[in-house]
Amino acid sequence: MSRNEGSPIRRSRGQWWWNPRVLGLLGVGLLVAGYAAWLVARAAHDEAAPAAERSAQTSTSAPAEPPARICGNRALLDGPAQPPKGAVRVGTSRSLTNVTTQYPPGTTFWLAPGVHRLGPHRFDQVKPKPGDSYIGAPGAVLDGQHKNLYAFAGDASDVTVEHLTVRNFGARAENNNEGVVNHDAATGWKVENNTVHGNAGAGVMVGSNNVVRNNCLADNGQYGFSAYHTGSVRHITIEHNEISGNNTDDWERRRPGCGCTGGGKFWMTLDAHVLDNWVHDNHGAGLWADTNNAGFLIKGNYLSGNDAEGVIYEASYNAAVKDNTFVRNALVKGPENPGFPTGALYLSESGSDERVRSRYSKVLEVTGNVFTDNWSGVILWENSDRFAGSPANTSTGAGTLVNPEKVTARTCNRRNIDEKPYIDDCRWKTQNVRVAHNVFNLRPTSVGAKCTASHGCGYNGIFANWGTYPSWSPYKGSAIQDRIVARQHNKFAHNVYAGPWTFMVKGQGLKVNWATWQSAPYGQDTNSVIKMGG
Repeated sequence: MSRNEGSPIRRSRGQWWWNPRVLGLLGVGLLVAGYAAWLVARAAHDEAAPAAERSAQTSTSAPAEPPARICGNRALLDGPAQPPKGAVRVGTSRSLTNVTTQYPPGTTFWLAPGVHRLGPHRFDQVKPKPGDSYIGAPGAVLDGQHKNLYAFAGDASDVTVEHLTVRNFGARAENNNEGVVNHDAATGWKVENNTVHGNAGAGVMVGSNNVVRNNCLADNGQYGFSAYHTGSVRHITIEHNEISGNNTDDWERRRPGCGCTGGGKFWMTLDAHVLDNWVHDNHGAGLWADTNNAGFLIKGNYLSGNDAEGVIYEASYNAAVKDNTFVRNALVKGPENPGFPTGALYLSESGSDERVRSRYSKVLEVTGNVFTDNWSGVILWENSDRFAGSPANTSTGAGTLVNPEKVTARTCNRRNIDEKPYIDDCRWKTQNVRVAHNVFNLRPTSVGAKCTASHGCGYNGIFANWGTYPSWSPYKGSAIQDRIVARQHNKFAHNVYAGPWTFMVKGQGLKVNWATWQSAPYGQDTNSVIKMGG
């Protein structure tokens, strides 16, 4: 079966249960529930256990099954069968583009059942006025015919788009890193109860003060959504969406290293609530926050079957990753790079810093999550060669947020990088991270034949590479390896493990067992417990 066969967008609400992928997820849910019950029973009877072991008993509010079954869910997706009071009725014979121009700001447009088209030209698109609302009747479809690049565009604020199916917009060669709904990432938009699928680029662009809720964002060419605007995006909510099968155009393979794929992407976003989504079977990472994001709450999500990591938090700050379920992530990407364990949660050059004004500025907390049969678990990584001004900085032209008036990509250079504040403030740092009260389950037989420690499967880790580049870098050798383990306050604690876990610590490639991971000089998971096997 291909990865898109049986997608929930192609089946009725009453048929979701028989799909083999869903049956597998339900099985995993039963496993998680059963393991949680084992924890409760153990806590009840094991009064004689050592104090350190008893302190590791943990409970979690992570979802046992997907919280947002949206695709094909007519009860959520169908809009009103009749126009709301005062709304303008738009039939399929009328151009929504032209109708919009005829009415004042704040108009509500009700799209009648049927397929609506915008016109034959690339830039035929709807340009709302401030406060406009677009509401679909049951069966209302806005179809770009792969001729129109964008559906809704312009800088009008406080626009609402709901109960529509938006499909077939854009062309792969033209919609690179662009979006179809809210193309210009305008402020104050509400995108709710829509099906956005089969479009090139991103299905939805997210601007400041946007709410994206109860949508099916499926099978789009690049992303389900992308949060990006010149400058930054602030105060957004991504809640209770099903985000599935995106990156159909396989961008990472066509443009290796582009960092431009997955279920959803954030860039320079401050204060995001990412809540109760089902992010699954995307051809890349599930959720990816890349470069100078801060103040994220990622909570209550169910991340499953994504080809790469479930969540990447990269070159960013100040987050809480709480009460999420990670199931069978990175089973495609993981085996492709056995020298680097591909985690369900990957924190890359990311941690907390009080100088960045946002929530969670003291500790980046990873807590209450359940990890089951992913390629690996939680990976804390810092690239010794990556810093503002370095040729190895993949966030081209970006500097850190900790001292932006003085320390920038331009001022971090070979002339002053050895001096304060540059030597400290030119780096994004994996620091002040606490991974606590999580459950890690691993059954190699369920992951696949290649799931062995020698192939990079079944790891948690805190490590960096040996610094080598550029020639003028002050971070060569073991400098960052020593810091990430001993001086940057990163800690695993109070976790419960089941399965044959291995740990990578300090240096990339340094693999240690449970006893060494717990012992000096590393001292990780000293009050956690492990049930070997699998």
